[in-house]
Amino acid sequence: MPEKTRSNSGMIMARTIAVTVVLVLLTIFALVPIWVLVVNATRSSVDITGKGVSLIPGLNFIENIKTLSSWTSEGKVEFNAFRGYINSGVISLCATGLTVLFSVMTAYGLVVYDFKLRKVAYTIIIAVMMVPVQVTSVGFYKFMLSIGLTDTYWPLIIPAIAAPAIVFFMRQSMKSTFPLEIVEAARIDGCGEYRTFFTIGIPMMKPAIAVQAIFAFVANWNNYYTPSMILISRKRTQLTLPMMVNTIVSNDKLADYGAKYLAIMLSIIPVVIVYFIFSKFIVEGVALGGVKE
Repeated sequence: MPEKTRSNSGMIMARTIAVTVVLVLLTIFALVPIWVLVVNATRSSVDITGKGVSLIPGLNFIENIKTLSSWTSEGKVEFNAFRGYINSGVISLCATGLTVLFSVMTAYGLVVYDFKLRKVAYTIIIAVMMVPVQVTSVGFYKFMLSIGLTDTYWPLIIPAIAAPAIVFFMRQSMKSTFPLEIVEAARIDGCGEYRTFFTIGIPMMKPAIAVQAIFAFVANWNNYYTPSMILISRKRTQLTLPMMVNTIVSNDKLADYGAKYLAIMLSIIPVVIVYFIFSKFIVEGVALGGVKE
């Protein structure tokens, strides 16, 4: 074997080992906090405060469930996991569906159609993406109050139609992986614009759509700021799961940290499930994004 070939093989091997080590470390750093959260949900408050961090599950899981249930029955907190799952699920699923559908349609229009104001429209979308939610929250709340939509889920679902960040990522993905020739071929064959979008465009963009759906679902599920601003009456039947968890975590009079960790753990279960179901699309989307036509 030539010396140069051996040198290249050695460099490739060293690079592979280095990348593998870095990825393993990043995986550990990402998973350890989640594992500590799960472990603390099974430990007693005395163990958590007295013995510090532990990676070994405890034996207090049932007691933590009983404590959490007693807090709810005694009216100390507004926590009902089943009701929270339903409320957060309705908001998250509806908002995610609207976000993905209209963002994909917008990105499709910006890529496929050539119109005079295309660059201007895209610039406006990027500019809107840079405006923090907190800047417009006062005006948004006053507007919802004036039309009588406070204490309803509509302000938490309908505005999800406008998602400039997802439009940006979908446009970038389409420019890298979506062949415009297939749209032209569909038009020549007499396929309508909507039929082309739903039967050709969406199936081809499925990996990118799945990735953005995960991000949108997680963002809507974890959203505490907007629901706490809109659901002003704090009715138990309307509270989202993050709002319920906040009533526990922010209450200094409740000193049982095992039960608090249990409430937090219950709130992240749907996010973990959704991620594991659609995780394969993240890998597929990254692979497709690295290949340009």
